[in-house]
Amino acid sequence: MPQHRNKVMAYITSGDRLLLLEHPDHPAAGLQVPAGTLRAGEDPIAGALRQAEEETGLRDLSVVRIIGTAVFDARPFGRNEMHHRTFAHLRCTTETPECWEHWETDPSDAPGTRIRFRLFWQRWGSIPALVAGHDRFVGALGLVPSGDEFPDAGDSGALK
Repeated sequence: MPQHRNKVMAYITSGDRLLLLEHPDHPAAGLQVPAGTLRAGEDPIAGALRQAEEETGLRDLSVVRIIGTAVFDARPFGRNEMHHRTFAHLRCTTETPECWEHWETDPSDAPGTRIRFRLFWQRWGSIPALVAGHDRFVGALGLVPSGDEFPDAGDSGALK
């Protein structure tokens, strides 16, 4: 019987760009978005903001909305788990480099270790396939290939 885990996936955008990450020390982990396990009783929005900061170092993020939820079977990836995922859209509100490295110092899946992430912005229209269902709701982000900030029409910033 698989274990059930509540997970959160953070789609962090800036204009027409989505923040992606890879594990330089574990390339088989593939391209991902910041994500992780929710703490017991943790609200998905709070969890998305926490995970985003832990994995990227970014603190100035604003919540756009919850995009959706999905169940993901992690057994084909060597984990006897079913993930109940919440996908959150967050907006980066500060300038960042196009690419940087960040160390997560206390990951929940490997306490006491450090994990190195390479983070980079990918423009809409050139977002590659992501590993293990991380791209499930990328199309729902409403990114426009203009380089401008998102239009406000239809997005009040309220949680949906």
